Amino acid sequence: MGSLSLSSVGLTMVCAPVMGESVDQVVEEMHKAKAQGADVVEVRLDCIKQFQAHQDLEIILKSKPLPVIIVYRPKCEGGLYEGDETARLEALHSALKLGADYVDFELKVAAELMSKQNKLHCGGTKVIVSCFLDGVTPSKEELSNLATHMQATGADIIKIVTSASNITELARLFHILSYSQMPVVAYAVGERGLISQLLSPKFGSNLVYGSIEGMAVPGLPTLESLRKAYKVEHINSDTKVFGLISKPVGHSKGPILHNPTLRHMNFNGLYVPMFVDNLKEFFEVYSTPDFAGFSVGIPYKEAVIQFCDEVHPLAQNIGAVNTIVRRPSDGKLIGYNTDCEASVTAMEDALQECRCINGEKSLVSPLAGKEFVLVGAGGAGRALAFGAKTRGARIIIFDIDFERAKMLAHAVSGEARPFGDLPYFQPEKGSILANATPIGMHPNKDRIPVSEVPYLK
Repeated sequence: MGSLSLSSVGLTMVCAPVMGESVDQVVEEMHKAKAQGADVVEVRLDCIKQFQAHQDLEIILKSKPLPVIIVYRPKCEGGLYEGDETARLEALHSALKLGADYVDFELKVAAELMSKQNKLHCGGTKVIVSCFLDGVTPSKEELSNLATHMQATGADIIKIVTSASNITELARLFHILSYSQMPVVAYAVGERGLISQLLSPKFGSNLVYGSIEGMAVPGLPTLESLRKAYKVEHINSDTKVFGLISKPVGHSKGPILHNPTLRHMNFNGLYVPMFVDNLKEFFEVYSTPDFAGFSVGIPYKEAVIQFCDEVHPLAQNIGAVNTIVRRPSDGKLIGYNTDCEASVTAMEDALQECRCINGEKSLVSPLAGKEFVLVGAGGAGRALAFGAKTRGARIIIFDIDFERAKMLAHAVSGEARPFGDLPYFQPEKGSILANATPIGMHPNKDRIPVSEVPYLK
């Protein structure tokens, strides 16, 4: 425990926020955090009801199984404390005197104490000076100036937290992390800020935050995912970034599928979910070789084509791209469609009709001649339709946009039906239903766009 130190540049530790409402809950959560892989815990005193500063701090610090960061955040800084400011500062100073590993002071408080020539430090406790920025993330220059101001307080570590409204703002935080000459923690809260946690070890952050199981925090990965899916201890400045571009993105199982594969291949890469609002801005900002490739999800599979430098002929015919590779030789983005073949072969395997005949595998697809009912004519739907066409299926398409359904039906020699007719549609026995709509996605995973029919495959 004593060998780990946040104030070592280049070392990233996994931190779990502890927000119990009683001292007993805090102690319990600290032990859970350790069991789930945390290196350090951040104890939020402002979450404890009827907090008794000296008494409760003694219990917490004597019971800690891990190094502890003490935070007592006022409401104006994004916390819960609304009481007397003098009492709050006295509690933080008590934490210093009692030997907490780290104590967090807000920039305004730290600057005022320094101006009065009061010491922030006490014993071996390290001081974190933090700043929470609500609204749009400042420019790189403004953040650099802020970091310099924070460093001047005598902090051992500085911490900058923003509430990014766009994933492109996170690049400014990565810049601060990459070029700082002292230990820095910088991240954004909320779903759009998720990669500011996941990629922080690559850019040099001293902390990556993860939530305790059953205590989800928006924008934070779980401790388990950090240790098992992302393996943060192996992320470094040379790690290549791959990501799912989507909106929403939290439902994706991609990280638990792709990251183990990358490790199995001994490839220094990381696959992360990316909540993207604006494709043009995204590709302009994340244009370096570090961002080596992308999967593309809803609703961008068609729109993303215009941002590819080259598009594979199959993807061009389908009119949708779900995979983008940044070509190492020139940095150009090459678009592909792997949905088409992957989805159709998966259905063929599921039908279990590709049996061997006289010792030889049948060359006839189990989709040949079958009625293929496709709901959704967007990017995923187009890939399914073109794939089903190559197998000789008879395609019927429903989409909330009837004109889009008709255009796709024309392209695959299928038939378009109005979306309103779907509840009354009577499929043939053995028909295939393909759902290419958002219906059934997280959190409503049990829904399908039609009523269940016993003979609908």
